[in-house]
Amino acid sequence: MAITEFSSALNQVATERGIPVESIISSIKDALATAYRKDRKEYGEEVNIEDISVELDSQTGEVRIIKDSKDVTPAGFGRIAAQTAKQVILQKIREAEKDMVIKEFKAKVGELVIGTVFRIDGGFVTLDLGKVHAQGVMPYSEQVSSEAYRLGQKLKVLIKEVKQGPKGMEIIVSRSDPKFVLKLFEQEVPEIASNTVTVEAIAREAGSRTKMAVYSKDDKIDPVGSCVGQKGVRVQSIIAELFGEKIDIIPFSQITEKFIASSLAPAKVTEVELFQEEKRAVVSVPSDQQSLANGKDGQNARLANKLTKWKIDIKGT
Repeated sequence: MAITEFSSALNQVATERGIPVESIISSIKDALATAYRKDRKEYGEEVNIEDISVELDSQTGEVRIIKDSKDVTPAGFGRIAAQTAKQVILQKIREAEKDMVIKEFKAKVGELVIGTVFRIDGGFVTLDLGKVHAQGVMPYSEQVSSEAYRLGQKLKVLIKEVKQGPKGMEIIVSRSDPKFVLKLFEQEVPEIASNTVTVEAIAREAGSRTKMAVYSKDDKIDPVGSCVGQKGVRVQSIIAELFGEKIDIIPFSQITEKFIASSLAPAKVTEVELFQEEKRAVVSVPSDQQSLANGKDGQNARLANKLTKWKIDIKGT
């Protein structure tokens, strides 16, 4: 970088990227001190950075290395200084871009985005989220075990959190979180997007089954029908996105017995007895419905427990 370019480049970066000029100059000075020590070492001279100071003219880009109040700037150091300044400014630009991306995605936590798988390594799936420096990391715990991911695959994911990782800030994305299914319904069902129909509870065993309880603020609108859609078109679209995961949609009720009975669908419940102190419910079903109420490997009962936040004991009658 020529000296005549220095001031304009400095101010341009500061203005366009929102980086304080003082921060850039400080970083350049630190880099120049390191460059000077490296330069001197090639001539057999050991330099302690603490023993020198760097003077940098922000207007001209002129550099002076001061040691013991004397100018010890080597001949030809201007070329090294120009290269160093350019590298530092480029690094600052990259850091500013990353900071902007992180800020943008922090604001998107809880939203869905589409990414492209570009790396699968060590149990982690990394997605290109469509912007420079925007990479979504999907740890194994946020993946769906029944889904097979492949390079180049486009995936819809939930921005779960933005946190400090071993290599800086990371954008953590998920497909296994119950909120992922909730957000899919928000996208697909206008009544949910407008808050006319609300999702009161959701329980999920990712890749296998989700149970969701919905409520309508408008008596004229069927909350379950709104989510299913005409001929099932809405829910089928979501099931396709989830690669065949089953979805049970039930009506929410503020009457606990009724809610618990609905939560065990498709089984028919004949009686619900509540034990408030234990937050336990004993549910009676016809004997021929008991296995249906429990579900395969007890899944239906487990999801009903999670959905209602009650411990449900099922007995046949």
